[in-house]
Amino acid sequence: MNRLKKYIIYILIVLGGGIAFIWGLSTYILETTADVIYSKKSDLPVSNTVIILGASVHSDGKLSPILRDRVDTALDIYRSGLAKQFLLSGDNRRNDYDEVSAMKNYLLERDVPEDLIFTDPAGLDTYDSMYRSDHIYKIPNAVVITQKFHLPRTLFIAESLGLNYIGFPATEKYYETESDLIRREKLANIKAVWEILTKQKPKEVGGATPVNQY
Repeated sequence: MNRLKKYIIYILIVLGGGIAFIWGLSTYILETTADVIYSKKSDLPVSNTVIILGASVHSDGKLSPILRDRVDTALDIYRSGLAKQFLLSGDNRRNDYDEVSAMKNYLLERDVPEDLIFTDPAGLDTYDSMYRSDHIYKIPNAVVITQKFHLPRTLFIAESLGLNYIGFPATEKYYETESDLIRREKLANIKAVWEILTKQKPKEVGGATPVNQY
């Protein structure tokens, strides 16, 4: 019985330490990125590029609510003269699934010139999107658009890669899956730290395709 108690205590200590680490890391990331995340559009400086991070699209090519809010927010920033062009970074690993083309079509339908839209079909996760935006697209500075709960990790990765990026949250709404996404973010922080510490390179890098330099 005493042995069983010891095992239970040990398991509780490990679980408690793990939870404390996850929450502590989340707090650290929030605090270290707070100064590069803007909440008011009027405070935003002009950026070379607005980067939209991909999210799910429906089988008919329509944007999911989360992705549509990201693209609409970026479009508003562009129309306000606060960004000169777009980089759309998302998943296009399969022929029947294409986040970047869905975003691009959405912008084209809203009269954005095609020569101001750059696409990254190999932005398979946040780290890959940030890494490739620099190594492939040579973006000197950018404002990154995603939801509020996703921005700290995104900017933490960007800062760790030495990128001159700021963040702006997509239009704030409640999504049915938001609670799950917020929990996922806390775990994804661990993956981000691992990718940074081990200096990961995306599976797909390719040659440089610089954006327009303004």
